[in-house]
Amino acid sequence: MLKQTLLKATQAGAKVLQHYFDGEFEVTSKDTINNLVTEADKKAEAAIIEVIREDYPSHFILSEEVGEIKTDSNVKWIIDPIDGTVNFAHGIPICCVSIGVEQDGELILGAVYNPFMNEFFFAQKGFGATLNDKIIHVSKKQDLASACLVTGFPYKWETMPNDPVRVFERFIHHGNPVRRLGSAALDLCWVACGRFDGFWEHNLQAWDAAAGYLIVKEAGGMVTDFSGTEYSVYQKQLLATNGTIHSDMLKVINQQ
Repeated sequence: MLKQTLLKATQAGAKVLQHYFDGEFEVTSKDTINNLVTEADKKAEAAIIEVIREDYPSHFILSEEVGEIKTDSNVKWIIDPIDGTVNFAHGIPICCVSIGVEQDGELILGAVYNPFMNEFFFAQKGFGATLNDKIIHVSKKQDLASACLVTGFPYKWETMPNDPVRVFERFIHHGNPVRRLGSAALDLCWVACGRFDGFWEHNLQAWDAAAGYLIVKEAGGMVTDFSGTEYSVYQKQLLATNGTIHSDMLKVINQQ
């Protein structure tokens, strides 16, 4: 039942994205000028929560725009109605709905859907990960030198240790192709299906990474923080790889 509700909620959010995409909608800023929220974010979030509430009115919800809707439930829905809002606001179709389901503090379900590319990623703990119902796996790349990587940047980081630009420069100097798509959820999913070999980012929120984290894990990948400790969606730093290049990427990230 949880799975069916997750699929319905993801589809409901995606319909809103499709309705507003490349059209007229209100756009405002949050804490910085380029940290955007659109009318579509709010409408998609409302549609997603409505579906969840129909089936599970007492479940805990953590969502990007409304924040926490706390209850005593042991099930929490972690929602990003549009991951890649800046892309969405500029008519760039690299954006998605991302929803993770946590039970007793453990992620058990994750869905990431980009309706503009018709790509629906899904994972259930212990059952693997899929793209449009086909099993996916991380890449088999053995060496960092030939790896294709992806990253994202925070909107501000003046006081952030291990400066994100310096880390980016290290990988560039290492000779790696590094992409910047603008959606952490899709970055993670593209690691899960082997398009990228590794992804790192310095300042993520739980809703950015919850679903994608589980999808990478279930696709056979490794996800940690920058110290190499098992990742928690409630911490900021994330490194996700195919596993074989993980230690080498940690060395580059933490190089002083």
